[in-house]
Amino acid sequence: MVAKIRAYKSPDDIETSLRYIEGHRKVLESYGVKKVTSANHNWLYDDQTYVVIVESEDGDRIFGGTRVQIRSNDLKMPMEDAIAKIDPNIYDYMDNYENKTLAEFCGLFNSKEVAGFGIGSIFLGRIAIAIAANLGVDHMMGLCSPATLRNSLRVGFEILRDLGNNGTFYYPRESLIATALVIKDVVNLPNATTEERDRILDLRNNPNQFAVEKGPKGELDIIYDTKI
Repeated sequence: MVAKIRAYKSPDDIETSLRYIEGHRKVLESYGVKKVTSANHNWLYDDQTYVVIVESEDGDRIFGGTRVQIRSNDLKMPMEDAIAKIDPNIYDYMDNYENKTLAEFCGLFNSKEVAGFGIGSIFLGRIAIAIAANLGVDHMMGLCSPATLRNSLRVGFEILRDLGNNGTFYYPRESLIATALVIKDVVNLPNATTEERDRILDLRNNPNQFAVEKGPKGELDIIYDTKI
């Protein structure tokens, strides 16, 4: 199987961003989730939101995607609005990082067609971190499900235990648990495994490349086109 992963600033390709939104919505609804804060569309024309899309080689089908959304005065990170429903102090907490550039790894999904290949659990995480470093992000944050926590820790995230119940929340609904995460050094990735750090650095330095990636379900040929 061949897939293409490309990255772009959201306002530069609104048509693809709308397709990404539709793909994300379908996956959420297949799991019985009708509404999440990361599915809001106020980022569509935001100059500091970057979309990473996984699609077929011909571009006809979308297999998955994610966003790197840089926090600004005009647009908070989606996880802030999610956590605010439980803890309204979240905005002040993030404001304390005023001398740092914050971004969220958010809106992650992959279609059932490619489930098990590692697209959502590992490949998109690597690319998002590689892009964030090139964009000057200091701290990368996110909310992850129990299914993706292990791989999130592999690529360098740590649990943000200052928030929620030792870092966990019921989100996007009461029966589901999300864990708040942070990478405090996006450039050096001190908490990543050696293998993952090396791969992320390669993707950072060589954003346009071809690679045969190994996932749980087998090999996947990936064309990377992720230079911003």
